[in-house]
Amino acid sequence: MSRTTRRAIQRGIQRATWATALACGLLLAGSGLRAGGAAQAGTAPPQAVSKEQVRLEALKREAAASVGVMHDFTQQMVDSVFSFGELGFQEFETQRYLVEILRKEGFTVEEGIAGVPTAFMASWGSGKPVIALGSDVDGIPQTSQKPGVAYRDPVVAGAPGHGEGHNSGVPLNITAALVVKRIMEREQIPGTIKIWPGVAEELVGTKAYFARAGFFKDVDICLFTHVGSNLGTSWGSAAGNGLVSVEYTFRGESAHSAGAPWRGRSALDAVELMNIGWNFRREHLRIQQRSHYVITDGGDQPNVVPSAASVWYYFRETDYPRVKGMWDIGDTMAKAAAMMTGTTLESTRVLGSAWPQHFNKVVAETMDENIRAVGLPAWSDDDQALAKAVQQEVGVTAKGLDTELTKLEGPIKEDDKRGGGSDDIGDVSWNVPTVTLRFPSNIPNLPGHNWSNAIAMATPIAHKGVTAGAKVQAMTMIDLLLRPELVAQAWEYFRTVQTKDATYTPLVRPEDSPAIELNRDVMERFRPEMKRFYYDPTRYKTYLEQLGIRYPALRPAIKAGQL
Repeated sequence: MSRTTRRAIQRGIQRATWATALACGLLLAGSGLRAGGAAQAGTAPPQAVSKEQVRLEALKREAAASVGVMHDFTQQMVDSVFSFGELGFQEFETQRYLVEILRKEGFTVEEGIAGVPTAFMASWGSGKPVIALGSDVDGIPQTSQKPGVAYRDPVVAGAPGHGEGHNSGVPLNITAALVVKRIMEREQIPGTIKIWPGVAEELVGTKAYFARAGFFKDVDICLFTHVGSNLGTSWGSAAGNGLVSVEYTFRGESAHSAGAPWRGRSALDAVELMNIGWNFRREHLRIQQRSHYVITDGGDQPNVVPSAASVWYYFRETDYPRVKGMWDIGDTMAKAAAMMTGTTLESTRVLGSAWPQHFNKVVAETMDENIRAVGLPAWSDDDQALAKAVQQEVGVTAKGLDTELTKLEGPIKEDDKRGGGSDDIGDVSWNVPTVTLRFPSNIPNLPGHNWSNAIAMATPIAHKGVTAGAKVQAMTMIDLLLRPELVAQAWEYFRTVQTKDATYTPLVRPEDSPAIELNRDVMERFRPEMKRFYYDPTRYKTYLEQLGIRYPALRPAIKAGQL
């Protein structure tokens, strides 16, 4: 961070401190209003407000104002990580860039945690509470896309990109952490801040290993963030599924496919029979299940009977016993396929896992109050024009960006769950009280894991959404630091409600280890070309400027007013 930026932040903090202290004192002591709220008719006269409450609200408003001052710094981080576009387990440029920032800001960083080269845990401060800030960093295959361009236009054809928006969350957390860190230093507030990336989340490949290695054993609260199209959070049992990711490898015998096929034993036949069996069995599984596969090794060439073949499955369900039950069925089918083909089931390898998510009620309610105080960003006409054009491009109603906050979501009833995606933040949520903040940096109603989901992620939409999210994150951290009863209540919910009738049992086995070789070949193939387009903030204010994109870039028909 430049010296000029630091001075600007400090000036902003000083202005915010005096203004918010005065405003908060008047507001709380004299008007009967809650900070950020409206008076209600017929309410009781305001009661005396303690100095601690006034201080708390003043510091929260200061934190939000300081995040706003850091907008350009935040934007540079968002754009930089977007330009790297790295796939899971290969986020080396992203790691290097973020770790350098954190070390310059006084954080101690342990790299390569839990046997994952691109993972790290950064720490600052001392004592309790320990607040861990997490978010994912990996990209999606073949989603390279120029930001701000409302139609398919890759930066590098065929290359990976941020078609999920994972370039935004850690920059949000770093911004919030730096603001809170400076307040803690000045106010002599005890506590520890930890920052960690969700490496290879698209492979659900690491968080269970982080938990197994003990990286959350001393954490009091985990505040996770994930990109979305609105500003909100939830508590209780979430809608998504848990999963286990398993690769099955079969071993047969090669032979000339035309000259002597009877002498061969096709491992590919075993893979195909397993897949056929699973597709027939799928009809008789619960509607909540999701299961899918890819053949990762189907042999070398058609004229050689494949002596080795592998298939990679995701088994998804709403709770641990049902995920485990699907996995058992898969194992049985694999063994049967080997018997039918005269091959051997050589190995099963767990490549990733995720427990179903359960989020903390106390922390979510605290965060939601701050969400109401911050509100959604003020979207410009250009922001809305881009959003509507992208929605039209993918074939959904062109409604634009959300302008009203969502409500705090509570638990999903078991009978109402209909399956869906997974996130290995679920493993963390069963080890420490956790919530996920969803922040509005993307466009509603896009398909997900798609090039269109990358369009907004290095534009003013993403920058504004990350800033709004960082304000909420910083304010929630202040609440947790200055209100120890919240931490105690969060753990009470964790022990007496969440884990009362459920015990966390990792889906990864003792012999399993992170699949750090995944995506290596893809990144080695595309990285040299992608490097040509890494963002250079010393020369360009934004990544849009570096790429020469006039925001928003719409199809001519849309520019002519046909939207």
